[in-house]
Amino acid sequence: MNDRPNDLLLLAGQVLAVLMQIFMAIGAIALIVATPLLLIFRADVIAEFAQEAGDPSVVFPLLQLAGVMAIGLAIVVMLFFFFGTLRRIIATVGQGDPFVPENAARLSLMGWLMLGVQLALLPAVALGLSLARYADEMDDMNFTVDGGLDLTGILLVIILFILARVFKRGAAMRADLEGTV
Repeated sequence: MNDRPNDLLLLAGQVLAVLMQIFMAIGAIALIVATPLLLIFRADVIAEFAQEAGDPSVVFPLLQLAGVMAIGLAIVVMLFFFFGTLRRIIATVGQGDPFVPENAARLSLMGWLMLGVQLALLPAVALGLSLARYADEMDDMNFTVDGGLDLTGILLVIILFILARVFKRGAAMRADLEGTV
């Protein structure tokens, strides 16, 4: 039996998971640096936006932007751990033993992480909408927020929790079978 296509699929999964973790780490570092700088240089940022607007009375909603950035950091951290957990699951598949209790726990953790991402998006969208209202008042700013209920994300959460149960049941059935032999 030729397992070469399967090996390439597992390799592709591992490579993509590693790349996503790298991107999430870069995003986290950028947000960790940018958010405090935004608040430290708050007066300068507000003055620059007022000058750009041509109206010194314009006050940019800096705290809302910092809030979006903080929520973004939380989301990026959750996704970093999500992809790390996915890498560990892929590794067990490559070893030929995916139905282990650890993978059931990993899938459950991935479900909770994705649920956290979905929940964190709600206040991020609300803050983003307040930023969009500000941008609408400015003549030369174009800012949109794409928010709403993400059915794909909710479906992923449900699928992950179902798969966690399947893996838990599969691991228990295998343990029972090994105990009878």
